[in-house]
Amino acid sequence: MKLLSFRFQGEERFGPKVKKEEAVWDVLAIQEQLKVLPEFPEKLIDGVAQGMEFVEQIRKLTEAAVQSETPEQFKHSFSEIEWQAPVPRPPKNFMCIGKNYADHAQEMGSQAPVDMVVFTKAPNTVAADEETVSVHADVTESYDYEGELAVVIGKAGHKIPKQMAYDHVFGYTIALDLTARDLQEKHQQYFLGKSLPGSCPMGPYLVTKDEIPQSENLSIVTKVNDEVRQNGNTENMIRPVDELIAEISNSVALEPGDVILTGTPAGVGKGFNPPKFLKAGDTIKVSIQSIGTLVTHLS
Repeated sequence: MKLLSFRFQGEERFGPKVKKEEAVWDVLAIQEQLKVLPEFPEKLIDGVAQGMEFVEQIRKLTEAAVQSETPEQFKHSFSEIEWQAPVPRPPKNFMCIGKNYADHAQEMGSQAPVDMVVFTKAPNTVAADEETVSVHADVTESYDYEGELAVVIGKAGHKIPKQMAYDHVFGYTIALDLTARDLQEKHQQYFLGKSLPGSCPMGPYLVTKDEIPQSENLSIVTKVNDEVRQNGNTENMIRPVDELIAEISNSVALEPGDVILTGTPAGVGKGFNPPKFLKAGDTIKVSIQSIGTLVTHLS
């Protein structure tokens, strides 16, 4: 199921994409009018902790809408809504994996790390699909892009065995990890260079894990102004999703709504000679197989 968060007539809503249509089911409106369920979460992030039970609730709501006398009243075309990131603000942890693709580590001038590299981004960096964000020219001269698969945790866990890792995944989305390389190099930690406002667009959808049984084989393509810059596949991750969850949770207790950015393949701006950093007016498109395309505009 492809889920999205959006605003309609000033109100925050969410729902699944209507199959074969550029539209979304407004599940809150369905519940409010048809009273299908005894209770239902008011925000997408609140339902994530319920896992596949939440997905089944959404299916019941959409089925009720289809069988109603006026199903069209519960749909909104994409042209009518304002897109929001599926997880507008991670409630706690926003963890990122550095150099998880050997070719990216090489283009950055190093070998693939023996130990996992983990850093965080500020939770308020999230931006939505088709949003325009700043290049922050006043603080950086080397703003760069990293297209990544993002994992959204649905079930809490600490010291999660690798073989149980996918039980803790709710779904997947696309993330664009925008990075100020000069700030990243100036400080020994990545946090400042990774946490400028709007530096983590996510979306357009949160795709439930039942639709992506093989997260280890998804193509990732990043384009800047329609020029292909990154063309990779998650099969080339040094540590796949289950290993990341197991290793991170060995130290950090994961909670529903936590987001893990799994790393980026080769082709970032810094990897070119001369470098191809971002500038105002650029448009970045990150496409991941089975999820869609995340579009970000720069000003």
